[in-house]
Amino acid sequence: MRIGVDIMGGDYAPEAIVKGAILARKDLSSDIELVLFGDENIAKAIIKREGANEKEFVFVHTTEVIEMGEHPAKSFAKKTDSSIAVAFRMLSEGNIDGIGSAGNTGAMLVGTMMTIKSLPGIIRPTIASLFPQMNGKNAVVLDVGINADVKPELLYQYGIIGSVYSRIVSGIANPKVGLLNIGSEEEKGNLSAQAAYQLMKGTKDFNFIGNVEGNDIFIDEKVDVIVCDGFTGNIVLKLAESFYHIMKKKFGTDEYVERFNHENFGGVPVLGVNKTVVIAHGVANDVTIRNMIFLTKSMIESDIQKKFKEVFNV
Repeated sequence: MRIGVDIMGGDYAPEAIVKGAILARKDLSSDIELVLFGDENIAKAIIKREGANEKEFVFVHTTEVIEMGEHPAKSFAKKTDSSIAVAFRMLSEGNIDGIGSAGNTGAMLVGTMMTIKSLPGIIRPTIASLFPQMNGKNAVVLDVGINADVKPELLYQYGIIGSVYSRIVSGIANPKVGLLNIGSEEEKGNLSAQAAYQLMKGTKDFNFIGNVEGNDIFIDEKVDVIVCDGFTGNIVLKLAESFYHIMKKKFGTDEYVERFNHENFGGVPVLGVNKTVVIAHGVANDVTIRNMIFLTKSMIESDIQKKFKEVFNV
């Protein structure tokens, strides 16, 4: 297995990214290669300073960087020797098995759509995040940021995608899928939510339990997969992240509170595409990157693309 890491992406790149790769390398088996995309000289200097062995890494030197504030599509097309662009070319050619980055999210999504593309039958890819529940499991929420405006058909497809992902990450045989809404009644919500409800009601494609509200997300056994548009999902995600910092600062931390820490999740996978792509938080530190790499590894091993093809009959 060859895992690609964009060492130039993120608010604290390349320092934090390379350090995270060093942390991951200590716990990875020898048959897994870490391929670092970016300035090779800087990467080797950090590795040497940290007392690690540069021979344990593979380097792909690149000369350009897509900065966090740059226009995603224009930068990806113009900066062909950027770490993100080169990594995606190698991913599409099969020279690496997956890629993780804390860099420009828009550029990562552009790279995904321009190179490896969506799986047949998928209207649009999505990103899903895990929300800790009191029973020790995690609820899957999707979309959390790619598609702000969605049609009912896309929300329906999220139910399928989320069910497959929940079975993989939580081991739930028949995940309960809820549609995030402002009330539990069938007629509640905007026009898109109301239409999506009618599509989901009675479906055999997933276990639809009806509308759920924001206060249901963390309830034990209530729901396993929460479907919403990317606009709403991203607000919910950022709100949950703020809970962690507030609770830790005011009350300290415990095992459950720590599960809200984005560092522990590593990032979010792009679901519904032909290869493994994981996007980490822009403020990722070395621990986050270490966990991003292991999330990328687990997604590659899950062969989720094959499972999606089976579900969508392609």
